[in-house]
Amino acid sequence: MKAQVLITTAAGRTGSVAARELVRRGYPVRGLVRRDDHRAAALRNAGVEVVVGDLFDWRDLTRALDGVQLAYHCPPFDAQHLHGAAIFALAAEQAGVEVVALMSGWNPHPLHPSVLQREHWVANNLYRRQTFDVIHINPGMFGWTYFLGLPAVVHFGMLALPLGDGLNAPPSSEDVGRVAAGALADPANYVGRCLRPTGPHLITPSEAAESMGRALGRRVRYTAVSEKSFVKAARAMGFPTFQIAQVRHYAHELRNGAFDGVSDHVEEVTGIPPDDFDTIAARYLDDPTRVAPDMRRGSRLAAARLALRIATTPSIDLDDWERTRDYPLISNGLRADQNREWQSTAQRGELSLLPKPPDRQPLARPV
Repeated sequence: MKAQVLITTAAGRTGSVAARELVRRGYPVRGLVRRDDHRAAALRNAGVEVVVGDLFDWRDLTRALDGVQLAYHCPPFDAQHLHGAAIFALAAEQAGVEVVALMSGWNPHPLHPSVLQREHWVANNLYRRQTFDVIHINPGMFGWTYFLGLPAVVHFGMLALPLGDGLNAPPSSEDVGRVAAGALADPANYVGRCLRPTGPHLITPSEAAESMGRALGRRVRYTAVSEKSFVKAARAMGFPTFQIAQVRHYAHELRNGAFDGVSDHVEEVTGIPPDDFDTIAARYLDDPTRVAPDMRRGSRLAAARLALRIATTPSIDLDDWERTRDYPLISNGLRADQNREWQSTAQRGELSLLPKPPDRQPLARPV
């Protein structure tokens, strides 16, 4: 009998792929989802045991982790990241989980101006100090992020992003999910590793636009926009301000070479070469729900209305906005491209991590 696996955020981009891949490999898979909707139904139809619950509720976590030996924890992109990561680690340890594959990112370090990346760094280090073993899954900028302005791409042939001419080897969500599944299926080879799934080639945003054009059969042009324009567009499209405030830092890092690297981890773990961006573009333009559950091509009129809404939506000062929250902000933070210590670890293909302390002998008790 193969080990019981739990996938959190199992209806998400990578969790759903990992769940299906592990079912295909013959594992009993349980998926924790927030809502019992059509995506949960699709998981059930694929052979996944679906548990509906809240990642922040200890009762739901203990119920989902009952009898689990292997887990893929994929935290949601929100301001409660560290709370969620910590409570999952405690619940997994209590349940006797043996190995956790933890979704993180390529750029966390302790001095990052992004609250989320500092919390990723804390979580990465905390997980290495639990009784279970950990495998770090740390992709950079995903392929789906290039499609967030999909209506303008489809109807106006325009890809507008704040990425300058920055190089990236964007992985598909499908490849990232398969890497997580493959690592859990063969944990002895990957425990303690930092796996960074990437696409096969570094590309510029202009080359991403060309791939989209080939998929659509029409020309798509890339326009490098300012951070202010990006904030206006993201707000008009309804993205949470917390996410916008974090992503602006990652866009700056991409413009300055922080994601400039290609790994062979997809092929190493899955035995299959990673998807190139032509493949990603064709797949995501054919099925926009792979970008976001409510993403649609829509009509040209709807795209024009969105463009008008973007033009009339005010930008905001995200630094000021963050200062009005109870976030643990720091002064003079360093993005990954500004941090020499992070750069030295990245060149070795590693995460920024503290050394794991040696096992400590218990204190002698008085007789």
